[in-house]
Amino acid sequence: MRIITLNINGIRSGAKKGFFEWLAQQNADVVCLQETKAQITDLIDPIFFPEGYHAFFCDAQKKGYSGVAIYCKQKPQKIHTKIGFDIIDNEGRYVQVDFENFSVTSLYLPSGSSGDERQGIKYQVLDFYLQHLKNIAADKKSHIICGDVNIAHKNVDIKNWKGNQKNSGFLPEERAWLDTVFNEVGFVDAFRVVNQEAEQYTWWSNRGQAYAKNVGWRIDYQVITPCLRDKIKQVSIYKDQKFSDHAPLIIDYISL
Repeated sequence: MRIITLNINGIRSGAKKGFFEWLAQQNADVVCLQETKAQITDLIDPIFFPEGYHAFFCDAQKKGYSGVAIYCKQKPQKIHTKIGFDIIDNEGRYVQVDFENFSVTSLYLPSGSSGDERQGIKYQVLDFYLQHLKNIAADKKSHIICGDVNIAHKNVDIKNWKGNQKNSGFLPEERAWLDTVFNEVGFVDAFRVVNQEAEQYTWWSNRGQAYAKNVGWRIDYQVITPCLRDKIKQVSIYKDQKFSDHAPLIIDYISL
């Protein structure tokens, strides 16, 4: 089972850059997108509804902002587009699909890089979502949470870690939140089960030739319940084509 996650930074922009042609060649079972930046009523072109996939969107109330989507080959038993927290729900940051044996979420956590107000909102979302993760863990069900969490976890996950320790996305409090998710709540960073190498980035600034020089951050994840650890077959970050300022994170699982 192949699951792909990508912050597409505008689904219409990604389409123009060849994302859907690439996707047609991937044989992916589930595809999670973040930052679609579109209302579903804007997506008139059939390209946004690829053949063989069920498509589910959660749009932000604000046009051209945030938004998440999931494409899946198998029809889910249930779809969730509300989590019960206004910041997440109103900004289109969460959609979850439930299958018989597992669930997949497309998640887009806020950035705090624009200033203290948004950083404060980010912390509110992290507090709420941590409790949500604890509830999932208590349910003992299989979950794969895909998305852009806007946090690089460890020094190995960011090129210039020394210079970014006071910047949103690599603050001690944010990194500690991921420590709690992985070490205390028990979730697993699926990519790192297979690949522990440095310079495995999924996002690059548009400034200073960061992409060409691979001066990046690993802020896109597939976070899984521990029961799925042994199901991970292979992982990769696709960089041969550039669909946005992020790269697709691809993980193949033994059939779930």
